[in-house]
Amino acid sequence: MKITVKLFAYFRDNRFNVEEWEIKAQTTVGDIVDSLNIDREEVGVLMINSRHTQFEVEPKEGDILAIFPVVGGG
Repeated sequence: MKITVKLFAYFRDNRFNVEEWEIKAQTTVGDIVDSLNIDREEVGVLMINSRHTQFEVEPKEGDILAIFPVVGGG
């Protein structure tokens, strides 16, 4: 099935901004994050179709997954 993966902020460094991915059934959001070599502790927000989601969720055909890093500041 095809989904769209969007990365934000420094997650884009040496990766991509937006890509269409072909994933297998039962692939979780966590599997996708892991395949990008992103430390799960660095992930601040995960969204599917503009709604918050969790690492355990399995995206469906046509979903848009957005991955945002933890935001720091002072």
